Amino acid sequence: MGEPQREELKVHSRKCVLVAVREPNDPIPRDHVFDEIEGLVETAGSEIVGTLFQAREKPDPASYIGKGKLIELKELIGVTGADLIVFDNHLSPSQGKHIEDSTKTQVVDRSEVILDIFATHARSYEAKLQVELAQLLYLRPRLTRMWTHLERIEGGIGSGKGPGEKQLETDRRLVDKRITDLKKKIQAIEKRRELQVASRRDHMAVSLVGYTNAGKSTLMNALTGADVYVANQLFATLDTRTRKWTLPHWGDVLLSDTVGFIRDLPHHLVASFKSTLAEARHADLLLHVIDASHPDAAKHIETVNQVLKELGVDSEEPLLVLNKIDRIEDRSLVDVMRVKYPNAMTVSAVTGTGLDRLAAAVADRLADGYVEAFVEADAGNGRLHHFLSEHAQVVNTDYRDNRVIFECRIPKRFAAQLSQVGAELSHLDGSPITTAQLNGTEEEEDWLPSRDPS
Repeated sequence: MGEPQREELKVHSRKCVLVAVREPNDPIPRDHVFDEIEGLVETAGSEIVGTLFQAREKPDPASYIGKGKLIELKELIGVTGADLIVFDNHLSPSQGKHIEDSTKTQVVDRSEVILDIFATHARSYEAKLQVELAQLLYLRPRLTRMWTHLERIEGGIGSGKGPGEKQLETDRRLVDKRITDLKKKIQAIEKRRELQVASRRDHMAVSLVGYTNAGKSTLMNALTGADVYVANQLFATLDTRTRKWTLPHWGDVLLSDTVGFIRDLPHHLVASFKSTLAEARHADLLLHVIDASHPDAAKHIETVNQVLKELGVDSEEPLLVLNKIDRIEDRSLVDVMRVKYPNAMTVSAVTGTGLDRLAAAVADRLADGYVEAFVEADAGNGRLHHFLSEHAQVVNTDYRDNRVIFECRIPKRFAAQLSQVGAELSHLDGSPITTAQLNGTEEEEDWLPSRDPS
């Protein structure tokens, strides 16, 4: 049997009315309530012809907005000629159906707009699978709403069920089977990606994370000379890109650009894109890029940290990068951000301001917690070879008689385990490294990798 047929809920090339419902004490300023959904709808390719806002303590169970606002919405559609209603909220299937029946106009919610954008921007085989899975997981409970046109056809006497109900059951079986197939394919990709990421352990890994349209791809191009696609739109990048970045007084690291996050990102989409964010989960350092010129920059930081936590990514110690400072006219705004986030770096990926300082800061952060050392053992020590390939960056290998000496960078927590695999650890000047030093109970300034103040 073929794939289930359904009515497409595309946002592209439509005239739409935006609807937003917020609690009275919502932190988003009234003047900026529609900013994000406007950006999403414009990215999806639609024309906005009207907006409707309502402040209420909790959504109406039947129609999300109240009866009075529903009448107002119908009038707005009549005046503007809109053929689509877009809610900046997440609607239940019954709420969406009730609004459609009342207004005779198609309704999509925030999740559907984001899914539509992801479907349009998906380029790789993996991204397409992930988007399709997220769409099916989202649409499955809404199949009844999509097949209402068949419910009008009643079965004959004694037939038991009408064609609509039979079609619905068939559709659900097909959707469930496709979901199972997609999950298996994505799991296989996840395993391959995990192996691929692990195989790069001869280089340190740095990953860019942040709110969508924070300038991550532009920053990556500026730092690495890469040609990652850049566009002034939300979710321009879905696939992870990795490029080599040469840091001063350190060497090469691998820099990865990841998909951007957003407030109220659909849960199914987050779950589907876990494999894409494997680079972030395994990174030695996260660079959390923020659009410092955005009025909701602080809220964006909270959103990204929340999504990272949901994905199982340790977001406690990222290096905050306040980007787009060239767009800030009032410098006091930067000062406020610097007070709140004293360790943040201020940069402009477009003008290049602060990029040298950022590179130096990244090198310093990578050095903190790592030791540059000689590791010596018997040449036939296969356990050591495997251990270093998993946990260290080997800079040079020297064989002397039946001994092997590795010059490497290795995290202190793993360096403390080298004695267990029959290896000896020493500073680059030949002096031994003690367990107390590795555990941080001795002064470290004398043995940590030196950094040029300039």
